[in-house]
Amino acid sequence: MCGICGVWGDNNASGVRAMVSALRRRGPDDCGVLTDANVTLGMTRLAIIDTSHSGHQPMVSADGKIAIVYNGELYNFREERSLLEARGYGFKSASDTEVVLSMYEHYGDDFLFRMRGMFAVAIYDKRRGPRHERLLLARDQMGIKPLLYTRVGKSLVFASEIKALLASGLVTPEVDPVSLRLLLTHGSVYQPGTILKHVKMLLPAHRLICEGDREERIERYWSLGLNRRSDFRTCPYEEQIEEVANALRQSVRLQMVSDVSLGAFLSGGVDSSLLVAMMAREVSDHRVKTFSVGFEAEGSHIDETDDAECTARFIGTDHTRVVVTGNDVRARIKQIAYDLDQPSVDGVNSYFVSMAARQAVTVAISGTGADELFAGYPWFQQMAIAQTQLRSAPWRSVAEAVLAAITRQRVLDPLVTKPGGYRLGRLREKADFLSRYYSTNPTFEAAWTARLIQPDLRSAAQAGRSPHYDLHPLDELADGTVLERVTGVCLRGYTTNQLLRDIDAASMAHSLEVRVPYLDLGVADLVLSLPDTAKMNTTPSSAATVGSYRDFGTKRILLDIGKRMLPEGFDTKAKRGFGMPFKSWLNGPLREVMMDTLSERKVKARGLLNPEMVSAVKDHFFSGRVEWCQPWLLMMIELWASEVLDKSARASIPQAAHASVTVRDLNASTT
Repeated sequence: MCGICGVWGDNNASGVRAMVSALRRRGPDDCGVLTDANVTLGMTRLAIIDTSHSGHQPMVSADGKIAIVYNGELYNFREERSLLEARGYGFKSASDTEVVLSMYEHYGDDFLFRMRGMFAVAIYDKRRGPRHERLLLARDQMGIKPLLYTRVGKSLVFASEIKALLASGLVTPEVDPVSLRLLLTHGSVYQPGTILKHVKMLLPAHRLICEGDREERIERYWSLGLNRRSDFRTCPYEEQIEEVANALRQSVRLQMVSDVSLGAFLSGGVDSSLLVAMMAREVSDHRVKTFSVGFEAEGSHIDETDDAECTARFIGTDHTRVVVTGNDVRARIKQIAYDLDQPSVDGVNSYFVSMAARQAVTVAISGTGADELFAGYPWFQQMAIAQTQLRSAPWRSVAEAVLAAITRQRVLDPLVTKPGGYRLGRLREKADFLSRYYSTNPTFEAAWTARLIQPDLRSAAQAGRSPHYDLHPLDELADGTVLERVTGVCLRGYTTNQLLRDIDAASMAHSLEVRVPYLDLGVADLVLSLPDTAKMNTTPSSAATVGSYRDFGTKRILLDIGKRMLPEGFDTKAKRGFGMPFKSWLNGPLREVMMDTLSERKVKARGLLNPEMVSAVKDHFFSGRVEWCQPWLLMMIELWASEVLDKSARASIPQAAHASVTVRDLNASTT
């Protein structure tokens, strides 16, 4: 696992050295910079597979014509290496990076079709000669690893983090108004946008190609799909259980490959418990190390660590319970805002469990992705119920279509900030499938978002825009059932933009690699070939709102797989989504921080938010009218701006901080 960066169109060693220094916590074990006439590549390495110097990056092909910087893990690298060796390729290292380099050399851009893992990669190819060089940037299919880029004059600058782009001295620290609106509306910035103006995130399953003097082009190379196992949907349920269990076991086995210590996050829920049970069956010479986050009395109502410890004893893991207090968060809140790289409503839980895990392991397995694929979130039920109600009254479907066509017209957007605008916003949220999906879990309603943005920025931010337009590009499984469609929007929205991005930033801040076996391509293709009844075992009109996993009826097939591996009664425990006691903290240890950060003076000076509306949010929170996530997000926006934007504007990385970064010239490389 690494941080990667570079500049295409210029030999900019000093800028890339500064970026490498800004990325050092992503990879404290090694670093390097490689230059050529019109490109500079940089990396900082967390050594996981082949920890020797043989895995050093940037890595260059035997003929000196291709160079790579690679952030990620290729879980099927041994199989691919064997195929390449049979075709005459030789290898000097045991690293997966060299395999990826040879795969590109042999298959060209189609090497991406063979990648089973998580990755962000940059490959420079000069085999076609002067003025025909090319740069390929690519990102994994699920969006597990980040890759940001921007145009600066004739140069393309890319990196794993915003902080690295800013450290280059080439990128202006200016907030993008549209991304600010998306952040307030959804709790995270929706890709390909980033919080910085003119900086983009390469979308999952996409590649960006620069060739010669031509402008870059972006291509999609993979997408989510239904029924790729066309025979699987009609198989007997017992066979479905067996195949999904086998796919998960294979994914866990592949993702346990490591030359360094490996453990797992164990929340106490079924998702992580099942993975840990599978991990334990793969090792015989030691106990799997597991980690969970718990709280003091202030968070006892959401503390799942007793369940986690029970599961750990049953499986036989070496378990660590991490207690996080409000004072702990207060002491590190500025560092958290800095490390998250972009403001987000989430990420604190990942930050603390990663900090604890890194004391014992370098790699951790996470259960992220199970709720998305197996219909575990509450909004799956809510959307299924809404669809059932529409089917029972066909006239409502016709009325909905007409209402959607009228209310989401962009010409009406300015009305959202006017008197009566809340009614228009609420009407829009009920008008079509995507708007209803948004309304199941908004951070701020669209009308509140429009008013929160400072008036001078509202036009540029597209304030008042219907959430339908934000979600439409994510509707990748639009032809599926309600549950399948929600899975697609959720994976490409909440999961990619919030969960995976925050996990990457929080874990890499502690030099910890996190892997997500549920998001393996083989698992995803198999689960997206299941019938809805394998995922949800209740009729939508009668779905439970409180109770155990079994009462909810969600993740049916996972629960049935778990019967063979987890403690008796695990599925009859109360179902609780993982949370932290932010409400108590904001009313206690963090109250002073929030009040200072969101003071009228600071909000006005920042110029992003409307001070009157920010004061209203604080008042509503203290009176119990809104949830903690609203003032928390506003606080994190200001803290991030103070810790990242302001500091980058005042000073660049000191020269001494990157003096030790080795710079090589590609023409002199013999690797």
